[in-house]
Amino acid sequence: MAATTHPAAHPPSRRGLSARAKENIAGWLFVAPVVIILGLFMLLPILMALWVSFTDWNGQGSPFKSTVPMAGLDNYTKLFTDEGLARQDFMTSLRNNFYYVVIVVPAQTVLALGLAIVVNSRVLKGKTFFRGAFFFPSVTSSVAISVVFLFIFANSGAVNGLLGLFGIEGPQWFSDARGTLHLLLSAVGLWDIDNPPAALLSGGPFGLSWWEWLSGPSVGMMTIIILVIWTSSGTFMLMFLAALQDIPASLSEAAMIDGADRKRVFRHVTLPMLKPTLFLVLTLGMIATWMVFDQVYVMSQGNPAKTTLTPAYLSYRTAFRNFEYGPGTAISFVLFAIIVIMTLAQRWIMRDRGAPGRSRAAAAQREV
Repeated sequence: MAATTHPAAHPPSRRGLSARAKENIAGWLFVAPVVIILGLFMLLPILMALWVSFTDWNGQGSPFKSTVPMAGLDNYTKLFTDEGLARQDFMTSLRNNFYYVVIVVPAQTVLALGLAIVVNSRVLKGKTFFRGAFFFPSVTSSVAISVVFLFIFANSGAVNGLLGLFGIEGPQWFSDARGTLHLLLSAVGLWDIDNPPAALLSGGPFGLSWWEWLSGPSVGMMTIIILVIWTSSGTFMLMFLAALQDIPASLSEAAMIDGADRKRVFRHVTLPMLKPTLFLVLTLGMIATWMVFDQVYVMSQGNPAKTTLTPAYLSYRTAFRNFEYGPGTAISFVLFAIIVIMTLAQRWIMRDRGAPGRSRAAAAQREV
């Protein structure tokens, strides 16, 4: 009697492998145009810029000629270890941008979520009008809005004129280099700006004193912060609005039937369901704030006294004004590394710590 064998024991036929190979080839042919375009106009320029960051290219001729002097890692070490103006300017820009990120990202996120809740309310009339009004600043040219803010916050502008009606002398917004944290602490009598504590005048990291690190954003930087919060909240409002409308109404109704008030429903039902959108908003906001350039270029160009200087503007100024393309490009890659590290850290902080496979809806119901 002939022995029978299971079909799975036979190796796959050449015909099956050939069909799968044809599918793979067809797939690569479909994506090849996009891969080629991204490679030519994104990956290749990035690699070329990375090469420039290791050179002392001055912008004349090709940076890939053998006559271009190589700097190696000097363009990077000057930013962190070498005593000099390059490190001082870079650390000053990091300090300014740090305060900018710390204030803008939470403020625009909270404002966007609040606006989304307002325009998603069932009792609000004219929702379309308010949605358009809140979103309009986000689609307006940042350059145009920056110019308008220059007039509004000028020494004789509308803001100082309004403060003058109440007998308050308005600040010199774009010429006052003092930090707002110094001003607030001085106003409550904790210390004197003109006579800072001797212990804070030295010993700070990366060539800046603790007094400089703890100055807070300048008055000019606060103006830019107000502008960005106002213009960016509309875009994030739409993201939160879409997420709110995607939450099943049955969850909130079930929680309220179980005795939860509106605050508990928002905390234990709405917020957990908004976590993916919240992560997206925080990530996009952090990336945008570390890359701020337009407003600084139009409104202050790093002044007064470099208190509005940011890494992105410093990279532009170093490369295209001082014609030091190697150090300018190195600053941009350090900024890229900072953004990647902070994004990964944020992803780790906001990761799901619950049991694997448990849905957010089920977790929300258990919380309530």
